Amino acid sequence: MILDHLAVAGGTLDEAVAHTEDALGIPLGPGGAHARYGTHNRLIGLGDGLYLEAIAIDPDSEPEEQPRWFNLDRFEGPARLNNWILRSGNLEAEKPLLPPHAQRHVAMQRGDLSWLMTVPDDGFLPFDNIFPAVLQWQGEPPAGRLPQSGCRLSRLILSHPEAAALQAALDRIISDPRIAVEPGAPAMMAEFETPHGRRVLR
Repeated sequence: MILDHLAVAGGTLDEAVAHTEDALGIPLGPGGAHARYGTHNRLIGLGDGLYLEAIAIDPDSEPEEQPRWFNLDRFEGPARLNNWILRSGNLEAEKPLLPPHAQRHVAMQRGDLSWLMTVPDDGFLPFDNIFPAVLQWQGEPPAGRLPQSGCRLSRLILSHPEAAALQAALDRIISDPRIAVEPGAPAMMAEFETPHGRRVLR
């Protein structure tokens, strides 16, 4: 599996967008809505085929299914980097590599995009939501057609009290020198090289 994108969540989409734009010094592009979970987003392309999304519950949409993905039903506090998402070439075959709680997947669609995505029954990913979701695009990944930010991810730092167990679980599915795991309270932080120099997104 490889890194696909990062997600910043907020109590509202405006809050998630403002937090991202303030941290990186770049404007986000347009996005869309996810009818299944009643959420909406805005997106921006990053270097190396990655992208970044700001996401929140859409107050004008009734979800077709709950709990929502990304643990958004229980989201509290200021906007923050809330999830990271891996890409699988064959999700059905690779699901057994994931923790049992993270193996359920659903079919998703937004506009002309469709994909499979791991979403636990309770919407809460392992290791206090620090473990990645995994998707499989049904077609070409969208990162290449997004507005480009001039930003490149240099490090993604994951903190968790059970850092050794989290590292062991990740070692089964991804090898990426940009990803670091350290002991601490559950949190994530991303470092970027941007047109304005080094920036940090928490």
